Amino acid sequence: MRRFLVGCLLMLTSHAPASAQEPAVPNVVLGIHGGVGVLKKEMTPELEKQIRAGLDAALKAGYAALQKPNATSLDAVEAAIRVLEDDPSFNAGRGAVFTHEGKNELDASIMEGQNRKAGAVAGVTTVKNPITAARAVMEKSKHVMMVSRGAEKFAQDIQLEIVDPSYFWTEHRWKDLLERLTPQEREALEKKGQKTGAGLSPARLRLDEPREWSTVGAVAIDRQGNLAAGTSTGGMTNKRFGRIGDSPVIGAGTYADNASGAVSCTGHGEYFIRYTVARDITLLMEYKGLSVKDAADTVIRDKLEKAGGEGAAIVLDRKGNFVTSRNTEGLYRGYVTADGQRSVLLFEK
Repeated sequence: MRRFLVGCLLMLTSHAPASAQEPAVPNVVLGIHGGVGVLKKEMTPELEKQIRAGLDAALKAGYAALQKPNATSLDAVEAAIRVLEDDPSFNAGRGAVFTHEGKNELDASIMEGQNRKAGAVAGVTTVKNPITAARAVMEKSKHVMMVSRGAEKFAQDIQLEIVDPSYFWTEHRWKDLLERLTPQEREALEKKGQKTGAGLSPARLRLDEPREWSTVGAVAIDRQGNLAAGTSTGGMTNKRFGRIGDSPVIGAGTYADNASGAVSCTGHGEYFIRYTVARDITLLMEYKGLSVKDAADTVIRDKLEKAGGEGAAIVLDRKGNFVTSRNTEGLYRGYVTADGQRSVLLFEK
C-alpha cells in the first residue's frame, strides 16, 4: 500500500509545474517587463543602472497615466511601453535589434480585456512608437493586424510620428549583428554603404545566447476593473527579412480578458506562437480555476520548458495579483501598487 501511495505521489508531482520562483504580489495596478536581456555574467554596473532607470521611468509614466480622470488600463500600458520603446537599452523601438540585412523591423500589439479588442503592427521600419500604432489599429480601423508598408501608410495617414529608419540605429545593436555575420556577409553590408565595425571579434556571441530577448511589455488594471496588455519588440538579432515573432500575435505574446487576466510575454517567439502561451495561461485561470501563479508556471516552467522554449511572462489577474514566471536566468521587470509604490527587479527572485 505504501509503495502504491508513493507511486501515485510521484505521478502527480511529475506533471506539476516547477516550484514557484516568487509569490504573487497583491494590489498591483501596473506590471512591466524589459525582456530576458543579457546573462548575469555579462551585466555591467553601468548597464544595470540604465536598465533599472528605464524600468522605473516606465512605471512612473504608466502610473501617472492611471491617475488621470477617466484613465484606462490601455492608457497605462501604452504610456509605459512608449517609455521603453524610446530607451535604447531595450529591444523595442529605439533600441531594436537588426535583421540579417541590417534593418530594424518592429512589432507590437495591445489588447483590452473588457471586449477583447486588439490591435497589432508587424515589420514596421518608420513608426517611432509601434505600440501607439497598434492601439490605433485597434481603435481607428476595422482590423486587428497590419504589417510592413501597409501599417506604415496607415500610421502616416492618421498622423502618428514617423521617423527615418536611421533613428533606430544604435551602435551596440549593430555590433551584436556584426559579430554573428561571416566576413563575407559583413563585406556585403559594406558594399551597401553600411558600417561594418572592422576588427570586432567574430565569435563573442553564440547564436543561441538570448541577448536579443529584451522585448518589452506591460499589463495593467484600471479603476473600473478593466485589464489590458501590450508587447513591443525588435525581434531577434540576425533574423531573416520578414520574420515575425510572437509579440504582435494575439494569444501568443499578448492577451487580456477581464474573466481571467492580462499577459505579456518575452522569449523565443516561435515557441510562444506554437504553444499560444499568453492565451493558454488565461485559459488555465478561467476554465481550470488555477491561481495566476500556478497558471503561469504550468505554461512557462512546465509545458514551454519541456518543449525546449525559453522565455518568460508577466501576468496580472482581475483581482490585481501580479506574477512573473520564467525558465531563464533573469527577467527585467517591475510593478507599481495602487498606492504608488514601485519595485524593479532583474535577476532577483
